[in-house]
Amino acid sequence: MSAPKKVVLAYSGGLDTSIILKWLQTEYGCEVVTFTADLGQGEELEPARKKAEMLGIAPENIFIEDLREEFVRDFVFPMFRANALYEGLYLLGTSIARPLISQRLVQIAAETGADAVSHGATGKGNDQVRFELSAYALNPDIKVIAPWREWDLTSRTKLLDFAEQNQIPIAKDKRGEAPFSVDANLLHTSSEGKVLEDPAEQAPDYVYQRTVNPEDAPDTPEFIEIGFEKGDAVSINGQAMSPATILTKLNELGGKHGIGRLDFVENRFVGMKSRGIYETPGGTVLLEAHRGIEQITLDSGAGHLKDSIMPRYAELIYNGFWFSPEREMLQALIDKSQEHVTGTVRLKLYKGSATTVGRWSDHSLYSEAHVTFEDDAGAYDQKDAAGFIQLNALRLKLLAARNRRLG
Repeated sequence: MSAPKKVVLAYSGGLDTSIILKWLQTEYGCEVVTFTADLGQGEELEPARKKAEMLGIAPENIFIEDLREEFVRDFVFPMFRANALYEGLYLLGTSIARPLISQRLVQIAAETGADAVSHGATGKGNDQVRFELSAYALNPDIKVIAPWREWDLTSRTKLLDFAEQNQIPIAKDKRGEAPFSVDANLLHTSSEGKVLEDPAEQAPDYVYQRTVNPEDAPDTPEFIEIGFEKGDAVSINGQAMSPATILTKLNELGGKHGIGRLDFVENRFVGMKSRGIYETPGGTVLLEAHRGIEQITLDSGAGHLKDSIMPRYAELIYNGFWFSPEREMLQALIDKSQEHVTGTVRLKLYKGSATTVGRWSDHSLYSEAHVTFEDDAGAYDQKDAAGFIQLNALRLKLLAARNRRLG
């Protein structure tokens, strides 16, 4: 790969990406553009601007953008229409953020005339795959620079030495080993490494940042109502809200009641297993609510088909194939299923759990006349079930007769 002339760097303002910024300048002698996205990680982003300026980045080459609404509307909500869970448990909080960041990296590269993008993902993780597959899907000619796969700064000591040599500020706590690494956005927090690397050891309480310990959550349950239109949440307790505002409010409610903690050993796409502590309070509440409204509005055939493709859909997102044709094909099927997923769900939030306790909709398929134990006034003829059973039993009877004959 020829040396890039101008690189758009996914820049957090932290030590590692600041080192990457300086390394790009010194290693390639190229111009650097920084991109910092507010995805609801809960950190002040203006310090990233000041740090980039201090490292010699021109103001017009510093991009700091609030993408919370776009993140929830165009990435989180479509994923939640599928009830996506990776390996049955993980709500894909990190996975779903990467395609949006990559999309903006590629767009900013086009806007600024850059010929390359760069990220701070390591060569051991999934994020390098997600960033780069997304980037290449959007611009097959883009160069991608992954410093962790190229440089010789292979230890924390070497990183700190490089920072000192290049006058990059080092926070005092960075001189010691960080207890664990954290990735956060509006959907979740992910904590990995260091004190969490032994899966036999319980995670320390201080790892959790968005949720109270369920044992310490309020002793009184809280009931809330979430309104849906075509599979997307649109209101809480009757108040219409934007997508990001809804998720923010559900994070607050879920966190207060200790909802959404997950201690998970997952299979990374690159082949190894890793242990992570995830907190997805709002997402856990939202998933329960969405399944609750689907119970009365989604036809059984459509619902069962949707559930059968969900693991594949979730795996595509986890592995970095958001912009692939197969994910878009599955999305079209999923979105078709949501045309009548409209109504309201009442949930009980209590000590780590979110439980559906009521659901209603003008689009409901639930017929009390058909399921009642009382007189159904002719809505259902129970004698019809005999023929239904005989036809479904025919092949089983033939199998049983053959097996008995052959002894």
